[in-house]
Amino acid sequence: MNKTAKCHIKKGDSVVVIAGDDKGKTGKVLQITTQARALVEGVNFMKKHMKKTQDNPQGGVVEREAPIAVSNLKVSV
Repeated sequence: MNKTAKCHIKKGDSVVVIAGDDKGKTGKVLQITTQARALVEGVNFMKKHMKKTQDNPQGGVVEREAPIAVSNLKVSV
């Protein structure tokens, strides 16, 4: 069963990070996950090691956004 947690932010909202390493940064919500986490544009970057493939012949380390807990976000005015 895929339940989405009830939350105060929605996809497309502009939010401010109120806690954690990225405190004070703002961004737009790209996606809300099922475990009360949000993917925010330009916030909470992580490094992912990518294997060489036909689509990505170079491989290497790629930086991408990771989900952040909704409790650490506030809708910006």
